Amino acid sequence: MARKHLTPPDWSTAALRAMARGGVAAVSVNALAGELGATRGSFYWHFTDRDALLRAALEMWEQDNTTALISELGDVPDPRQRLTALFTTALGQEGITGLESAIVAHADHPAVAPVLRRVTERRIAYLTDLYTDLGLAPAPARRQAVTAYAAYLGWLELRRSACDIVPEVAATGTTATAALEHLITELARSALHQAESK
Repeated sequence: MARKHLTPPDWSTAALRAMARGGVAAVSVNALAGELGATRGSFYWHFTDRDALLRAALEMWEQDNTTALISELGDVPDPRQRLTALFTTALGQEGITGLESAIVAHADHPAVAPVLRRVTERRIAYLTDLYTDLGLAPAPARRQAVTAYAAYLGWLELRRSACDIVPEVAATGTTATAALEHLITELARSALHQAESK
């Protein structure tokens, strides 16, 4: 039987899945080759070493979960609708469950640190712009952006580590949907209230 021709994105996706399961240490060329039904030679056809794979995987995560999402939201003219769409997408179903938490947990890793820093800066800047578009002055908009981003990270961490204790953060179900809608409403309401009371 012929082997499937693997591409760099195939390897990168497998690396991100491994990272979600076990952190950076779980990204092993041998393990990924076995998982993908490939040889080490196939890996080295695309990447010089494991660190090159880590960088490519993290850049794919950055592109798919930050750059592309921000670009898509550019088509939504109303800032309230943009904010709702952003939080609904970001806090809804994760592409790879546990990935965001795993990346944040390895914030000091040399391959993770620069990408995570860029992603965090870009996301907070985007949120700040969004809250400014809702009518907040720059300083309160920045504070609200940081608060919203902290809520996002906390939501994902609860989903990863305590979903059985806090079922409201589960990705599916009526309880999860109601809790997510409540969080989105509160994050928007807070900003709108501040803008109206200026």
